[in-house]
Amino acid sequence: MTRTIRAAAFVAVAVIGTSWAALTPARADVHISLNPDSVAFAYSDGYWDRDHHWHAWRNRDEANWYREHHKEHYVAHSHGHDRDKGWHDSDRYWDHH
Repeated sequence: MTRTIRAAAFVAVAVIGTSWAALTPARADVHISLNPDSVAFAYSDGYWDRDHHWHAWRNRDEANWYREHHKEHYVAHSHGHDRDKGWHDSDRYWDHH
């Protein structure tokens, strides 16, 4: 009898927990995984890091976050639009900060 009660209690807790999880709204946190200090030149399709490596944005949220927080180093078109593909060797602003 005790086993049956324990099993019933376990099932009840599992059902209540599942119902609670279904009713709890999901959080829409944005997690940025790039180091903004490593970005040299940012474009709508990705960015050059300071070691001259190209990176595509991981997702739209990452691009939007960077654009909102670092407007001075973001260009709102693709890097291919520029003749030098967006790498401006004469503008190494990070060497002067």
